[in-house]
Amino acid sequence: MSMGSQKNISRGLEDLGKIGERKSLGQHVFENLKGAIVKGDIPPGGRLIESRLAETLGISRTPVREAIHKLEREGYLRKLSRGGFSVLGLSREDVEETFGIRGVLESYAARLAAQNHRKTDLKPLEKKIKLYQKHLDCKDLDALPDINTEFHDLLYALSRSPKLIHMINNLRDQIYRFRQLILRDEKMAKMSNEDHKDMLERIRGRDADGVERLVRDHLRRGKKAVMDSYDELQ
Repeated sequence: MSMGSQKNISRGLEDLGKIGERKSLGQHVFENLKGAIVKGDIPPGGRLIESRLAETLGISRTPVREAIHKLEREGYLRKLSRGGFSVLGLSREDVEETFGIRGVLESYAARLAAQNHRKTDLKPLEKKIKLYQKHLDCKDLDALPDINTEFHDLLYALSRSPKLIHMINNLRDQIYRFRQLILRDEKMAKMSNEDHKDMLERIRGRDADGVERLVRDHLRRGKKAVMDSYDELQ
């Protein structure tokens, strides 16, 4: 493992010692490792070794093994022939499938938001747009994925469809990984916020057809940016 990867992994594991009383140790390790992978603190290709993780955390190997095997089952890790596990990146198939599903679900959520919102519901969206712009103006691109996610969560909530929100949230971790790739490009980051402003105005005007089209276009641009980034890494 390179020194850079080791530093990233160490940074991703900083909070693992804070064990929640209501969770098993294995579940706590799983959630924090998964979060570190999703946020890129442990990058694709990073190597995880059970014994080293256990030593780093000061715990037995059993909960670490439990967490690693669960991550492997969920497609975040693959077992290496030389020992240990490697963090998996996103494949072209992942990108195609996830954006295809998002195009259907999120555009429908936006349509419902235009139809179902109350005027007072839009204030939090306005605040997120302003906060995003503030960080963008300061070139603080690292803060943008979380703010972007919060904006979309607020938008989904306006659909008032718990089943639809649940379906979108099943893709939450993959969506976050895509957002990181998209929003590290300043041009795409600016375009994203302009799209959000347009979405808000179309929702405010109850333009269900218009906001549905806008979200589909927004996602098509995002997909292209992720695909371009994927090709550059190959």
